[in-house]
Amino acid sequence: MAITVTVPRETAPGERRVALVPDGVRALVKIGATVRVERGAGVAATYPDDAYEAAGATLVTAPLSDAQIVVKVLRPSQAELDAMPSGVVLISLFGAGPEAYLGNRPVTALALERVPRITRAQSMDVLSSQATVAGYKAVLVAANELGKLFPMMTTAAGSLIPSKVFVIGAGVAGLQAIATARRLGAVVSAFDVRPAAREQVLSLGATFVAADTVTASAEAAGGYARAQTDDEQARTLAALAAHVPLVDVVITTAQIPGKPAPKLITREMVAAMKPGSVIVDLAAETGGNCELTVAGETVESNGVRIVGAVNLPATVPQHASLMFSKNVATLLGALIKDGALKLDPEDEITKAMLIAHNGAIK
Repeated sequence: MAITVTVPRETAPGERRVALVPDGVRALVKIGATVRVERGAGVAATYPDDAYEAAGATLVTAPLSDAQIVVKVLRPSQAELDAMPSGVVLISLFGAGPEAYLGNRPVTALALERVPRITRAQSMDVLSSQATVAGYKAVLVAANELGKLFPMMTTAAGSLIPSKVFVIGAGVAGLQAIATARRLGAVVSAFDVRPAAREQVLSLGATFVAADTVTASAEAAGGYARAQTDDEQARTLAALAAHVPLVDVVITTAQIPGKPAPKLITREMVAAMKPGSVIVDLAAETGGNCELTVAGETVESNGVRIVGAVNLPATVPQHASLMFSKNVATLLGALIKDGALKLDPEDEITKAMLIAHNGAIK
């Protein structure tokens, strides 16, 4: 009997994405899986029910009670978890504290945020695909909040100078923010503690700030930045304090896996910024890179607007879902063989992602 993959509707407030789009369903049906999609699961992301049926999915109204594999964007609620049978396999973003959330329930769980950064897993990397969307949207949010135009313009009323955008953190989200701000005509600068980031920043036409503070040891396993020492952080903050007052927009993306986001924009730096300036903090959900950030809110201090950006990919649901679905379908394509789930806890991808196996927390 073919393995069944179930796609329920997302229930978290504001979540408009769906874990599999019709193209993803089609790919799974092709390798022998049966796909069930809860009615209306893709509507908020502009994927109607009839598109899923055309792709080979079965539409259902109560999908969880007999589910075998459940794929979601965000982890199931406690009510959803309670509705699932023993032995179910959950695949989603799990966020902080998955061990307490799962308890001793007889489930197997694969956390999408733990896809290892290796060549074989690049096409499964949900964090990177969604960070691309977040970096793009962060610039649009900043442009909407800023009372100035981004590009240089020559008008009948005279010439307008371009806005200056400063991106802190040149990972996937930061690089996409740089590219998007450049496309909109801004003058862009960026900073990252990792030496490899400098070349990437320059290749996108931005200037790299405070290169003398970058050290070769700043990059940890997986390409992420490690936590800085007190001395390194002091030098970084001094460099940022000198540059932040010169710009109109700051977009912060700096995060450390499993730890609170580093505080890089102090209240004193905010006070030194020009009235009307904007900060978009993409690290808001993990504490924020700015001392004044409030997750999910826009606050104002000394005329500076600070946007605590939360779940920006959900605000671009069509493409965010398309990318998420491709990641998930590729992962399932590696796990499903001859229509059956083959879960090898010793495989380097599965081992990294497995947070619970048959009820045992990893």
